[in-house]
Amino acid sequence: MKRISYSNSGVSINKGNLFVSQIKKLISNDKKLKKSKIGGFSGQFTLSEKIKKPILVGATDGVGTKIEIANMMNKHDTIGIDLVAMCVNDLIVDKAKPLFFLDYISTGKLNMSKGKQIIKGIIKGCVQADCALLGGETAEHPGVFPRDKYDLAGFCVGVKEGDLNKKIKLMQGDLIVGLKSSGLHSNGYSLVRKIIQNKNIRLNTKIERNMTLGKLLLKPTKIYVKPILELYSKNVIKTCSHITGGGLTENLPRSLSKGVSAKIDLDKFDIPTIFTWIKSFGVTQTEMLKTFNCGYGMVVILKKKRLNEFDRLIKKHNIKYSILGNLENSKKDKKKVTYIGKLNFNA
Repeated sequence: MKRISYSNSGVSINKGNLFVSQIKKLISNDKKLKKSKIGGFSGQFTLSEKIKKPILVGATDGVGTKIEIANMMNKHDTIGIDLVAMCVNDLIVDKAKPLFFLDYISTGKLNMSKGKQIIKGIIKGCVQADCALLGGETAEHPGVFPRDKYDLAGFCVGVKEGDLNKKIKLMQGDLIVGLKSSGLHSNGYSLVRKIIQNKNIRLNTKIERNMTLGKLLLKPTKIYVKPILELYSKNVIKTCSHITGGGLTENLPRSLSKGVSAKIDLDKFDIPTIFTWIKSFGVTQTEMLKTFNCGYGMVVILKKKRLNEFDRLIKKHNIKYSILGNLENSKKDKKKVTYIGKLNFNA
């Protein structure tokens, strides 16, 4: 009678241990991840005593079906950057400096080469966000996941000083400024994949100069940690909004206080080629604005008189921006976004 073991059930403990040892080696080789300290069962992080009235802030997220594009391209070295970005970009909206990050990888069968690429991306993302990689979990789920498929989740903790009850004062005339994205970031990929499938489009199709569709779709999510935290620290901006799934329509209202609404001029948008390509398949303007970032991955709100200082600081971080609109008083106390003009997908 054949013996039953965990290994012939599809889970390799030895391979998992080897993968963990490789991860530790990758982290120790990166001099910028000095704060990372992975333990046997949990990671540890020492909170600085210099932080007065510390408030811990947490965020968790994934990268959605962008993973399927990575699988189709057989390129997995940037998806980890996306994972870190989706978490840290949420944290900084609340003025929190990312402290440490943990990842979760689930797969049908652990592929060491693929796993190593993913972790390299996560490390790169943590370096860009100036946070420690404190640990994670890699789980084999045979019979649940196909052998060559995987999914990712991330969790990040940050810290800020101050008072939980402190409110921001947004006023009519405050400017709404969009910080340029690097592309789709990590949202709207189910719609894009539907277009690819229905129209039988190949990922090696040239879309922009020498850039193929596949390369454009795999551009990693921009990490805005350093510029946003500097803008906050110098009181240049009042608040900001991370533009993810739901687009500007759903995300901007989350950063508005009662009594104001946002008026956005769509004529001011600088539309990247990838969004023009998506729109060409009959996706409506309303759907575009409610699904994609349409070129702006982070939106900040500031007083008009701080614009020159904002311009100087944001250029230092090599980030392009557009003034998209302004705040208006809202009598109904209903936080909303109103659009004027029309997105120019032919520019």
